[in-house]
Amino acid sequence: MNKFSHWLKSGQPWIWLNAGAVSVSLIMVMGLVLLIAVRGLAHFWPADVMQADYLHKGEPTRVLGEINDSEDVSLERLRDSGYEIEEGTQTDNGHIIRYLVKTGNRDILGSDFRVLLKPMLKNVAYPEDVMVVERREWGNFYGFLKAYKKDGEILAQGEEAHQILQQRLDQALAIFDEISAIRKHDIGKINYNMERLRLRERRLELDGDTDPAKRAAIVAERKALDEEYKQLQAKLSLLSEKIRRDSLVVETVDGRGLEIGVEKVVHAYFPNAMSVFEKLRFYFAKMWEFVSDEPREANTEGGIFPAIFGTVMMVMLMAMLVTPFGVVAAVYLREYARQGLVIRLIRIAVNNLAGVPSIVYGIFGLGFFVYFLGGNIDALFFPEASPAPVFGTPGILWSSLTLALLTLPVVIVATEEGLSRIPRSIREGSLALGATKAETLWRTVLPMASPAMMTGLILAVARAAGEVAPLMLVGVVKLAPSLPLDGNFPFLHMERKFMHLGFHIYDVGFQSPKVEAARPLVYATSLLLIIVIVLLNLFAIRIRNRLRENYRMLEN
Repeated sequence: MNKFSHWLKSGQPWIWLNAGAVSVSLIMVMGLVLLIAVRGLAHFWPADVMQADYLHKGEPTRVLGEINDSEDVSLERLRDSGYEIEEGTQTDNGHIIRYLVKTGNRDILGSDFRVLLKPMLKNVAYPEDVMVVERREWGNFYGFLKAYKKDGEILAQGEEAHQILQQRLDQALAIFDEISAIRKHDIGKINYNMERLRLRERRLELDGDTDPAKRAAIVAERKALDEEYKQLQAKLSLLSEKIRRDSLVVETVDGRGLEIGVEKVVHAYFPNAMSVFEKLRFYFAKMWEFVSDEPREANTEGGIFPAIFGTVMMVMLMAMLVTPFGVVAAVYLREYARQGLVIRLIRIAVNNLAGVPSIVYGIFGLGFFVYFLGGNIDALFFPEASPAPVFGTPGILWSSLTLALLTLPVVIVATEEGLSRIPRSIREGSLALGATKAETLWRTVLPMASPAMMTGLILAVARAAGEVAPLMLVGVVKLAPSLPLDGNFPFLHMERKFMHLGFHIYDVGFQSPKVEAARPLVYATSLLLIIVIVLLNLFAIRIRNRLRENYRMLEN
């Protein structure tokens, strides 16, 4: 008993308890990340397509699609859900496997998914000539390629159509990319410059400036832009006509024919006939498309590059804003302010601010930054844009400022801790050598406290990157037509709304009309958000470690 009491008093049990708690926490985190990775990354694999006869009320129906998910369900639960289970159906201890099958063809069937019971599936096969067409609208098409048309005439049929499909599709995709670039960049730039001319003209009217030379210059610039726009429109017409010439003649599993224009096709492939190497190549191509392309189909298809860009840019702006304010506040509280009741109350307030719900910061940002500050900026500097707001509307600047306020207590506390760890002898030695207090602070104290500042910034980035609630009020949107950074002067448009990975997860997972199709994207986007946060933190940690290496002696 004495040995046990001595063992307890030695602190060994608490060391092992803490080590066990940390280990369990790490295992749980790694398990969660692994689950997200498996569910998300599996979405891009070109799964085999099943063809079968499905018995419903004794009548067979031909179905074609990918098995998206499966679950083991009891007969009692199925009957309670309204399923009619025929007598004599084979079961496994009163349970039946239920498949969620992606059948696509939403424009024909009205839905992308069907729920099928495994015992009712007969004559299951995986024909090699099954084709999957990923379309820009109406989701995937599952069926069979019958012919390839050009200018309304059949160019190839059967195996010959299979052979020329990819080559012709690559050409069509190149033309589509050219059309998209013209619309987004060239015509977008013209529209942006036309709007600037309109605002300049409106500004002259408000100022009462009747100088004919200024108005003539505006008219000349507008005329030049109109000419450029007409040339681009003519080029677009030629390209659009060229891409509309080709089409695919396809047939559904139940024999219905359909013609799909090549301009509506993103991918067309035969998954059952693909080798492992071909599937791997397709898999990595889809992953690259996911991180580099723009979303489509209500964010349930395509990529999420605008959301990645918006998240990283907002976090960087937030870091640039919160670091100087947090450091200055911490320096004042630790180095200059007289320690007393007021300073203690301020520290208590700072610590309490860290526990305020983030939505409260969002409401404050909307009221103060957007309506008050942004509205006054518009009234003073952009009266020509009235009644349309410029800065008096949610945007990436106000989102960054709101999150800077939200994470400010973290930076203040971490910086104060770093300042308090610097020995007083360092300050006194610097002052004794003739340096002023400001020089001591700038050249000695702050560099030595920089690792602690970076620690505060790391914690701030980790929290800000995952916040969603305040951003819904001060700048984030479902789909942003333009990035905050582009080639139009002044290049960085702080007033624009933006997309965010966290909000994208919320929108796809809970606001999407196609929940089943969106579920894998929720996992994939969550994994990407984790990777972005980890990369941002690793970058900051690398800087902190370099700074800490320079002052290792003080750390010891």
